[in-house]
Amino acid sequence: MDCSIKKQCGSCQYIGMDYQKQLLIKKEKCQKLFPHHFVHDVAGMEKPYYYRNKVIVAFNQKYEYGLYEETSHRIVPMKSCLLHDDETHQILSTIQKILKKYRVSIYDEKKNRGFLRHVLIRRAVITNQTLVVLVGTDHVMKGSKNFCQELIKACPSVQSVVLNTNRRQTSVVLSKQEKVLYGKGFIVDQLCGLTFKISAQSFYQINHEQCTVLYHRILSLLNLHQDDTILDTYCGIGTIGMFLAQYVQTVIGVEINKEAYKDAINNAKMNHISNIHFVNGDASEFMHQLAIQKQKVDCVVMDPPRAGSTKTFIEAIRTLQPRQVIYVSCDPTTQARDLKMFAKIGYQSHDVYPVDMFPHTEHIECVVLLSKVQN
Repeated sequence: MDCSIKKQCGSCQYIGMDYQKQLLIKKEKCQKLFPHHFVHDVAGMEKPYYYRNKVIVAFNQKYEYGLYEETSHRIVPMKSCLLHDDETHQILSTIQKILKKYRVSIYDEKKNRGFLRHVLIRRAVITNQTLVVLVGTDHVMKGSKNFCQELIKACPSVQSVVLNTNRRQTSVVLSKQEKVLYGKGFIVDQLCGLTFKISAQSFYQINHEQCTVLYHRILSLLNLHQDDTILDTYCGIGTIGMFLAQYVQTVIGVEINKEAYKDAINNAKMNHISNIHFVNGDASEFMHQLAIQKQKVDCVVMDPPRAGSTKTFIEAIRTLQPRQVIYVSCDPTTQARDLKMFAKIGYQSHDVYPVDMFPHTEHIECVVLLSKVQN
């Protein structure tokens, strides 16, 4: 399959290329980054299309929707995308018609006026639920009741509509100011047999199918015992920690974002998981505190942002001395840098397991197990 707007859009660097070739390129990239490791074959998808469960689009003054051209703020109009499912585009097409019908003003970046800045769609793949987030410049949307009624009638999968107010002149899409226009303000999805609430701000893996592959890879690498304590750092809404909780005695999830921390607590309650608890704070500081209290932690799971880990975090690992560390990374370049720092504090790694979370793009997710060297 190929895409007619790939040159203008630029989001999918490998679209139109044979998929097996893409996987080989990604493996070679990892082999260059990790010359002293054994890099396994990339875990790819059987059907590497329509996998994204989240899309953010902008509209132009003609009510055409699309993605921004790479490294610019010019909108590339589209009718469909090979990475988004049909339901997403049916919803976007319906929104387009309703916006046009009610003449909702579209935000003009240069003039800094108009109402609608972005539309964010989140899809729960297993439950077929959709959350629609309208990002506007005001906390009131004229005709919002009619808008919601028409949208829900045409697209029954839409379970909630949220208005996010963002007045700042910034490239950051969402602000913290939200108002629920319809539904509960979240949708519910199932992952690895567990149920999760997903709101506008929740961190949730974009590719549901490959996320399952990733989590089972983590489980297979960890040598878990029933009396173990796992520390799940950068834990988001608690997905990895809750998945691993059934195999150990205790899981502690640490998350600095307050909304994600609240979501994690609610998700644990919803799944009746009693051996996990969450801390709202900085993971490095929390690890230092655990070490001072002489609390034993057997395994640390880390899934940091693209920038990778920090010296402070790695120093905290040295202080805490867990038996194993699982490092999940969405940027192997920063992961390769960090593994050198881990080696200096006595944690060795041998194998790299790449997972293709983002087919047709140059991005790759990598899982590495680090084990404490026995003196």
